[in-house]
Amino acid sequence: MPDPTIPAHEPLADELLVVRCLLGEAAAFDELVAHWHEPLWRYLRRLLDEDEAAADAVQDCWLRVLRSLPRLRDPARLRPWLFGIARRTAMDRLRAEYRAPVEADIDPETLMADPQDDLREDQLAAMHAQLQRLPLVEREVLELFYLRGLSLAQLVDVLAVPLGTVKSRLFRARGMLRAHLLAEDLSS
Repeated sequence: MPDPTIPAHEPLADELLVVRCLLGEAAAFDELVAHWHEPLWRYLRRLLDEDEAAADAVQDCWLRVLRSLPRLRDPARLRPWLFGIARRTAMDRLRAEYRAPVEADIDPETLMADPQDDLREDQLAAMHAQLQRLPLVEREVLELFYLRGLSLAQLVDVLAVPLGTVKSRLFRARGMLRAHLLAEDLSS
């Protein structure tokens, strides 16, 4: 199920925006950013686990998009191309973070989400919490497929792996998430 936060937008409209951007129309790039900023930020937020890191990463992502847009050969492939750039931006940041020394001053209170009033929102929050517990590879494939609405073929391009690998990662990720959710249900 595609992310409901992504406004309905025709793929043809995205193609037209790309063409307008390539022709140097500044308003077209503004429209592109207005449409795709929030979905890219949400994707990066899930990968990076911090609002500030996601905000910085999405800015880096837009700079990369601006520099790379002339090299986009097929405007119809804008969606996987954007998420691919966002993924590479996140991976660059994560690599830098892993190389940096670890800080021990983590306040557990800041990691806790506020309790939700609605039962469905509680279940959704629990699912998102369990999703965050998954390793990055599995979390990413579930995020892109279910929450961002990318097809298997688009995942092949974004993740730069063969279709069989995408399918096996998706299968493994579903199983891991299911196991985490079942364990959560049994413990509560």
